[in-house]
Amino acid sequence: MPRRCGWPRRERRELSEFARRGDPVELAARYAEQGADELTFLDVTATVDDRSTTYDVVQRTAEQVFIPLTVGGGVRKVDDVARLLAVGADKVGINSGAIARPAVIGEIADRFGAQVLVLSLDVKRSDRTPSGFVVTTHGGKHETDLDALEWCSEAVERGAGELLVNSMDADGTLAGFDLELTAAVRELATVPVIASGGAGKLEHFAPAIEAGADAVLAASVFHDGTFTVGQVKQALADAGHTVRLTNTSAGAYA
Repeated sequence: MPRRCGWPRRERRELSEFARRGDPVELAARYAEQGADELTFLDVTATVDDRSTTYDVVQRTAEQVFIPLTVGGGVRKVDDVARLLAVGADKVGINSGAIARPAVIGEIADRFGAQVLVLSLDVKRSDRTPSGFVVTTHGGKHETDLDALEWCSEAVERGAGELLVNSMDADGTLAGFDLELTAAVRELATVPVIASGGAGKLEHFAPAIEAGADAVLAASVFHDGTFTVGQVKQALADAGHTVRLTNTSAGAYA
């Protein structure tokens, strides 16, 4: 599968559940040691609680983990992005803030560059939209009137540099990524697409790449110890996809 936009395949880990599963920084370091190419910290309750994300966790993670760190949750304005970058984030994700005021996408991209901005989408199937997919907010609790594919196109035009597409239908099912959604976004997107939601087995990851994802994100399967980052990357390599493989001290591949 050829790379798109010159971006390498990346494994991404979501840190949103770290607080209840252990120290976030220790877990981030563990995943980095296993070979994760990038970490994604999504503070999924920040918008629900109407607060900013946890800056001290971001800073401590950035000080000890030396792979790219994407942070999202509670981002509403340019100053929020500036503060996250100042404490060590490499990229910043925005979801509800962009829906409430789409112009903020261009404001962030103009100040920091499109490569800093990741549009995070929580998407559900719906017969209310032309594409059959609708954008949701507040962890999938609230449906908007936005067609998910139209919103992806608009966000990229405004300056979003990546699309993190989480399927609320697949999320938590452990039954595999939503390949139809991934393929639909890939068809229209001119920026990297990250597939999220539904990973439960090693064999679930390669089909997401084959459907068009430039990267795959998973959380619970790593938090629960179902398998390691290295095992996922080996499975991708065995399926014929290009990934960075190095021997780790634990004997896994990363």
